Amino acid sequence: MLWILGAGGHGRVVADAARASRHWQSICFFDDARQAGEVVGGWPVAGDTEHFLEAAGSAEAPQRHVALGDNARRDELLRRCERLGLALATVIHPAAVVSPEARLSAGCFVAAGAVLAPGAELGVGVIVNHLASVDHDCRLGRGVHVGPGAVLGGEVTVGARAWVGIGASVRHRVRIGADALLGAGAVVVAEVAENIQVVGNPARPMARRQHA
Repeated sequence: MLWILGAGGHGRVVADAARASRHWQSICFFDDARQAGEVVGGWPVAGDTEHFLEAAGSAEAPQRHVALGDNARRDELLRRCERLGLALATVIHPAAVVSPEARLSAGCFVAAGAVLAPGAELGVGVIVNHLASVDHDCRLGRGVHVGPGAVLGGEVTVGARAWVGIGASVRHRVRIGADALLGAGAVVVAEVAENIQVVGNPARPMARRQHA
């Protein structure tokens, strides 16, 4: 049984990958913006966030996956799950290529066409989206999101909750700070500090990110 928090676009992608994996017989959504009983993409909505965080009432305890695109919010809810001792599911599409030597923490998502090379390490709740490539010995902190088509060279380090935009590329051995944002198509050849947004080729800082 798989419970997915978030019935938006990313949530549906996760549910589709979970169905393709054939690992879970039952899949349902939890979403604050949907009504219980509503059907989204073929999967029922069973409740809201607070229901998602409740202990299961059945003999079979579900695994849970937080499918929210907002890195900070996803990490916050993952931490709540951890404090409550809830089982977090890592969902990997069968069309992804994941080395047996890659190490994935709980609550990660790897989309179709993504590649994780030997020695890659993913923290809790990392998203590696469609056709993204994470090369050998990369270290991705918890809550990181690697966008579709992004490429990380070998031994790249990405800090917690950083966002690697669509089609961005990062040179080998570069360090990306926590909560940084790499714009779509950015070519990153030097270290990016925490909370900084970079864009362009070569990537240059725009501004310090503002957090709500």
